[in-house]
Amino acid sequence: MARESVKARQRKREATVKQFAEKRAALKAANDYAGLDKLPKNASPVRLKNRCQLTGRPKGYMRYFGISRNMFRDMALNGMIPGVKKASW
Repeated sequence: MARESVKARQRKREATVKQFAEKRAALKAANDYAGLDKLPKNASPVRLKNRCQLTGRPKGYMRYFGISRNMFRDMALNGMIPGVKKASW
């Protein structure tokens, strides 16, 4: 599990990206790169990392569900994800 500070930093970046999304789009459309330079670094969506919403784990992330493979497996086996069951043939 990721440290709380790492998860908090990620949440802060997500909020900053959301806050400046409209302004960034306008500046990019106007080709105002000097204005883009003046925005905070964390306003860029490239700086976001896909992390598990429950544990903060950066690896094994399943984009469709927004969680890591470990949490997906636990939740699926406990019946917490509708329509997902263990395969058997």
